[in-house]
Amino acid sequence: MDDCIFCRIVRRELAASIVAENDRVIAFMDIEPINQGHTLVIPKDHYAALEELPPDIGQEMFKMALQINQALRRSDIKCAGTNLLLSNGSVAGQEVFHLHLHVIPRLVADGSGFRFNSKNRSRPGRKMLDELAKKIVAGL
Repeated sequence: MDDCIFCRIVRRELAASIVAENDRVIAFMDIEPINQGHTLVIPKDHYAALEELPPDIGQEMFKMALQINQALRRSDIKCAGTNLLLSNGSVAGQEVFHLHLHVIPRLVADGSGFRFNSKNRSRPGRKMLDELAKKIVAGL
């Protein structure tokens, strides 16, 4: 896509601090990081949503994210843990509609995080879980 910011990075029309790259995926530093070392892993081809992503490209993205995680842990960048985050769709928080996987170094008490609202959740019974599982299995 001509106006996609990530496609423009892939085409080298926009500057990026590239961490890793192969023929299918590229990783670069996030310009609005949660913590230092926050890296984005994207497919070089444009896929707006997870439903469009070929499984082999997803494997390449995750493989690169694992390598970046290891590199972060070996580096002198402060990193007590990591989050791998992929937001799919605006309701899930996706803001750039070129699929991307965040590798986020985490620090103790860094003030960020993904928290579940336990006050509004209830535990479904086994019958409901089995019914939901069957619906997912039917779609496989």
